[in-house]
Order: sequence, then structure tokens, then C-alpha cells
Amino acid sequence: MLKVPLVGKQFDGNKDLVSETRKSEGMIFNVQRYSTEDGPGIRTTVFMKGCPLKCIWCQNPEGLSKEPELTWYQTRCVAALECVKVCQEGALKLTEDGMRIDRKKCTGCGECVKACPAGALELVGKTYNAEELLDEVLRDRAFYDKSNGGVTFGGGEPMLQIDFLEHVLPKLKETNIHVAIDTCGAVPWKYFERIIDYVDLFLFDLKLSDEEKFREYTGGNIRLVTDNARGISSHRIPMWIRTPIIPGYTDDRENIEGISQFVNRNLASTQRYDLLSFNNMCKSKYERLDISWELKHARLIGKERMEEFKKIAECAGLSNVRWSGPTKMEDD
Repeated sequence: MLKVPLVGKQFDGNKDLVSETRKSEGMIFNVQRYSTEDGPGIRTTVFMKGCPLKCIWCQNPEGLSKEPELTWYQTRCVAALECVKVCQEGALKLTEDGMRIDRKKCTGCGECVKACPAGALELVGKTYNAEELLDEVLRDRAFYDKSNGGVTFGGGEPMLQIDFLEHVLPKLKETNIHVAIDTCGAVPWKYFERIIDYVDLFLFDLKLSDEEKFREYTGGNIRLVTDNARGISSHRIPMWIRTPIIPGYTDDRENIEGISQFVNRNLASTQRYDLLSFNNMCKSKYERLDISWELKHARLIGKERMEEFKKIAECAGLSNVRWSGPTKMEDD
């Protein structure tokens, strides 16, 4: 068992105009088309930067920071050094071991990216205004209509950019686009209240059932997460609950059983429970961001183990349990 105890604003000259413009802008690090795992049908997933948690196993480290971040691809680099020449901050240095980025000096201006003739440097994070993003996602309207798909906002944590969502989601609903929010739930409930009427589905992470482990492994408050999950369910908004199965952290019977019991007893609007097996393909992302990742040598989980977790959830009372993701060979 889970262990848990500006509508109609008037402008006031240029100051308000600037403020409103910023609210209608979002920092996005990827717009992924033809997604099939982020909600029903064929979807476009909008990955937004910034996250309130610091999960040890995070699969999208480029979504942790709310600011644009510079990355370097060794295989593309031709050592032209044009990037080094244009950097006004002196943040770049090409060594025998590769490009060294002084992230304390780098301002994310992007001038080095423009100067690089081989595309070896990329700035992860781009500002979109509401109209730009709508134009981008509506290009795939035909796929949504044919597959009963839509648009999913993930990250990072999209709810941290609530002002932007509050501009975009009503416009998507006006065009009858199915909207899903992929959230860790670790934001104030008042954020959910602002957009809940425009959301058709929440993909909601429940990572751990133990309060102390949740704090240790994610840096978050489990009470905030579980209270928000209850709040969404009380509004009868459909939910897909998701649990990442991480070796040494979330992959034990007590955890899956505790989460499953909580869902069964508290979240009546849950349509399915997804168990997501550990994936180590993100280790190159950590390397490009100069972040040490303690799970880079962790092994994949076996298929039989994932089937065991599925049965545990079903025995706890959940009827639509699925698992997905890579698994190791049984003799590995």
C-alpha cells in the first residue's frame, strides 16, 4: 500500500505586452512525429524543457534544465574551429579528447551553432510561440483523424510551462484535437486547475510507493504527486498510470504492489497501467551534456521479470496492465 499520509487581463503599455508575449512562448527541445506510445493513435509529442524532479534514471536529461543547452557530436566534427573563433565568452576549446564546453561561461546564444560548417554543435531547446507550435503540430492532422490520435505534451515536465499550455491547449481543443499531458505530477494543483478542462488524457507517472525512497531517488514530495493524481481522477479525466522499472530502484514486488493497490483504491478514472522497462540508450545524451550518469552500466531487465511485475499488478486488482520497452536476452 502506498505510504502517504488571468482571463480578461488588460494591457498596460509595453510592460504588459512583453509579459503576455513571454507567457505565450514555450521552451521546447523536440517535436516528435508519429509517436505511438504517448497516448492513443498516432501522435505528435511535444517535449518541453524544465523538470521539478531529478530522477536518477531520467531518460531525457536534456529536459531537466529550463534553459537551452549546447551539445557536441564528435562524429560530425571536422575541426574547422569556426565555433571557437565566434564564441565571445571563450566557452569552447577543442582538445585531443574532444570539444570542451565551459557551461558556466556558455550563454546559449547559438552563434557557434551557426558558425559550425558540419553541424557538430546543436542547441537543445528552441522557443516557440503558440501560433508557431500550432502550425507545427497541425501539419499531422490527417494522421490524428485516421488513427484517433492527437498531440501529447511531455518533457521534462510540461506543467512547469503552464502559462504556455494555457495559451495552446484551448486552441487545440477548438480544432477537436485530442490532447494528452505526460506528467510527473510534482507541481502545484492550481496548475492542473488552469488546463484540466482542455485535457483528454493524463499520462501520469507513479514511480515509487515509498515516501523516503521517492525523496531520495527523485528529490520530490510523494504527497504532492499522489494528491494531484487523486485530484485528476476526481474530475473523471482518463489516466494512464506509468511506472518505470529501474534495476535497483523500482524493480521490486513491494513497489509494484504498493502502486497498484493505490491506483485500484484511489484512481477510478485509470484506463490502463503501463510498466516501462529500463532503457540505457540515453547514456549518449548524458555524455553530450557533460553529466555523469550512474546507470550507464546498468543491465536491461529480462522479459520474464517484466511478466512477473505485470502479474503482481493484476493480482492487486488492475485489469489493463501492459509492459513495454527493451529487455535483455534470457541467457544474458
